[in-house]
Amino acid sequence: MIVAGVMSGTSADGINVAVVRLGSRPSVGSRPIPILPSAFRGQKRPRHIELIGHAEYPYAKNVRAAVLSAMNASGASVADLAQLNFLLGELYSDAVLAAQRKFKVKVDLVACHGQTLYHQGEAARFLGRKLATTWQTGEAAVIASRVGVPVVSDFRPADMAAGGKGAPLVPYLDYLLFRDASAARIVQNIGGIANLTSIPARAASIVVAFDTGPGNMVIDAVTEKLFGQPFDQGGKIAASGKVLEPVVDKLIKREFFRRKPPKTAGREEFGREFVREFLRSCGRARKKDIVATATALTATSIADAIRRFVLKNPAPQKRSLCEMILSGGGAKNPTLVAMLANELASLDVHLRFSDEFGVPSDAKEAVAFAVLGYQTWHRRPSNVPSATGAKRAAVLGKICFP
Repeated sequence: MIVAGVMSGTSADGINVAVVRLGSRPSVGSRPIPILPSAFRGQKRPRHIELIGHAEYPYAKNVRAAVLSAMNASGASVADLAQLNFLLGELYSDAVLAAQRKFKVKVDLVACHGQTLYHQGEAARFLGRKLATTWQTGEAAVIASRVGVPVVSDFRPADMAAGGKGAPLVPYLDYLLFRDASAARIVQNIGGIANLTSIPARAASIVVAFDTGPGNMVIDAVTEKLFGQPFDQGGKIAASGKVLEPVVDKLIKREFFRRKPPKTAGREEFGREFVREFLRSCGRARKKDIVATATALTATSIADAIRRFVLKNPAPQKRSLCEMILSGGGAKNPTLVAMLANELASLDVHLRFSDEFGVPSDAKEAVAFAVLGYQTWHRRPSNVPSATGAKRAAVLGKICFP
């Protein structure tokens, strides 16, 4: 089966499409991504995953502005939200059709994560009930109609209905691909939000995964505000600045960073309100120093999470090599990678990249949702309860037919 995994993250920079062949055996001449044969022992899963190709389609400037405006908005027009839902459905359709042409294939299924507008993993009181809620927009019926194949979408609510936080969901793929008998591995993704999956050496099935805090989100926001650029290309601005260590030391004491997993984050924690606080903390510092400080906050918060929650029981970790496998847009920021590598050196964690394992760093999340969609199509669960906090395994998503 050929599945298009479609992902647009909290950075709201555009649409990623991974075209993936999944099944019980590899096709002739294919180069499958290695899957550990013992992964999730006893559970049915794809035995072969082959990345046919990956493409990125940026949002137009006005679309990105509309998405960012709708995220965690204190007030929004119902009409605007409805129109955005259908517009994104059209844009996702265009992206899948373009990917089909680019890679000269016809997909059998689309697995679309959608664009997160709001995610509240912790239950809060609303009209007399305590509720955890999430909302990913992008009309699946439009995609199914335009592409002409079934679409799996809305992956997170099923996990939340089972008592989980609805995130992270990528640990299912992380465990399939990266478990190792001799090395403990931390699979770290740096998108808008940074998240990790901790897989102990010789892990049977239990993994720990959670959001560590801001990834590119705060860096992008301050770069756009101070320099009029959507992101710090190649980390050049941060490289020319000096980190304001007292600001990082102050912000790393926030409650989110100290909270035990499972936990999730989004623009609710690190969006416009946090950026305003961050800028106030930086005072009259040079603009390039502020970008450097935002970059350092991401690196420091990742290392702090590893120190607090992954290496807190050092005995099993110290007996084996510990590696970080890095992916996401942040892996393309050399300044951020250098800061992170410096933090990891003190923890004796060796840095590697998902590209070394056959998964391009900017394609991994889209590949993950292709795999989750494949599992859903076959009525198989694909959440990882130890990562999300769910009480049970759940079949994720809803299926829309053309």
